[in-house]
Amino acid sequence: MSSAAKVDVFQAIADPTRRTLLKLLGKQEMSVAQMTGHFSISRTAVNKHLHILSDAGLVSHHKVGRETRYQLQPDNLRELKDWLNYFEQFWDNKLAMLKFLVEQDEDSPEENPPLRLVEKKPPSE
Repeated sequence: MSSAAKVDVFQAIADPTRRTLLKLLGKQEMSVAQMTGHFSISRTAVNKHLHILSDAGLVSHHKVGRETRYQLQPDNLRELKDWLNYFEQFWDNKLAMLKFLVEQDEDSPEENPPLRLVEKKPPSE
């Protein structure tokens, strides 16, 4: 794949196999053969996933003897992190509202207990 057709980080992580590969490489540098042992897919399939991750700049590789070893490039995940950080504000707002409601519920006096759903019984015949 040419540099003009570079794979987008979001496309690269869209596949669960590639996300697992990133986790594996986050622990240590590995060869294709080592990574293939973690999957029920062929070495060729793992290699194709690694090429996509490499084109996205998420992994790099180098030769050690006759084998190619891959390693994670975590700095290139920054685009993803920055994008997700924008959405944290919505999560934080919901958590703040939940905290407010729980604390408000705890401070309510006993004569005004919170409303609870009551199961309605069918009328007896």
